[in-house]
Amino acid sequence: MRVALVCGRYLPSRDGVADYVRRLRQALAADGVEVLVAAARGSEGADAEVCPDWSLRSAVAAARGIAALAPDVVHVQFAPSAYSYRPGVGVLPALLRAPVVTTLHEYAWWAWPSRRIPDLSWRPLERAGWWDRETLLLGPHSRALLATNSSHARAVSARLRREPRLVPIGPNVPDVGLSPAAAHARVAELWGVPPEAALLAFFGFVHPVKGVRYLLEALARLRDERREDLRLVVAGGFESLALPGQEALDFRAELERHAAERGVRDAVVFAGHVPDADVSALLRACDALVLPLTAGVTPKSGALLAGLDHACCVVATLPPSDGSGPLRDGVQVVAIERVRDSDAVAAALRQVLNDPELRDRVRAGGRAFAADYRWPAIAKAHREVYEQVLAGQVPARTGSLAR
Repeated sequence: MRVALVCGRYLPSRDGVADYVRRLRQALAADGVEVLVAAARGSEGADAEVCPDWSLRSAVAAARGIAALAPDVVHVQFAPSAYSYRPGVGVLPALLRAPVVTTLHEYAWWAWPSRRIPDLSWRPLERAGWWDRETLLLGPHSRALLATNSSHARAVSARLRREPRLVPIGPNVPDVGLSPAAAHARVAELWGVPPEAALLAFFGFVHPVKGVRYLLEALARLRDERREDLRLVVAGGFESLALPGQEALDFRAELERHAAERGVRDAVVFAGHVPDADVSALLRACDALVLPLTAGVTPKSGALLAGLDHACCVVATLPPSDGSGPLRDGVQVVAIERVRDSDAVAAALRQVLNDPELRDRVRAGGRAFAADYRWPAIAKAHREVYEQVLAGQVPARTGSLAR
């Protein structure tokens, strides 16, 4: 079986969806699926750069390039930012003979060409299965839809009256299996963190919505409380598709100034992009992985899953919910009570640093939770979907463009 994975621009070091594609590709290959990555010009390591960009004008060229790979299945990885918010990817079901499968990494927050068009204008087209305000033809006319979390799946069901298959993402860093002593030694070698120091870690692309500013302020509070041995390593690149070029440089400089103004510049390492093996060492060594994201953290975060899989004590903001979310405070994570609040970050960290039993309980709970998010199981679920599509067992919706 040959599958073409379609990714906006294939830049795993700068984009979370591209990094997901890289790991999915590896997992599928290990499961016996031949995988080719199709992306726009300016990618790194794609099998084919099929178009200059993802504008409507380039869509025909993209379809021709994908078809030239002779795939049995075309699997689109959809997040609007990955395609620079351009619509060309959304018309692929009308241009390809091979069946299209789509994974929705993002959903229910934007519209093309404009969010200013009233919802009532979209609904008749969506209910009829002709058009989707976000994905264009992908949502209504892909032979199968996958969602990475239940929130997106519910939104698709309500809007398009289709039931996506729920297939979660996996950890974005493999556990290399270092002992605690070896992990601490590696962290000391890389970043000068003394093995006896209490170590906090942040991992992921560094962006304003990740809440690192509040983590720096919390670090200052805790250091003022005579925790002079406390250190923080921020592991992750600043430049991404969401924060390119000069914007990334400016944001890094802003955070470094903020750390200096708070008197903790000597206690913080901004490590930048870090190889997987060294991230694994950091996750094994840290006393807490801190993810104070301003919108809260869900299992669609590869960084969260990597932390849980490494048996980290994860301290994180959780999204507003009715209590039915999968992550439980004090079980798999220690919750930060309020977003955008350094006092709340400090309070959660104070609790973790002072309670080794809590740390051990959360480490064990998180590790158990992550067992359902391993890449071999994810690859198996994908292969099942592809086989069903090729066997005609996933019915196209009435009026589908699928051939």
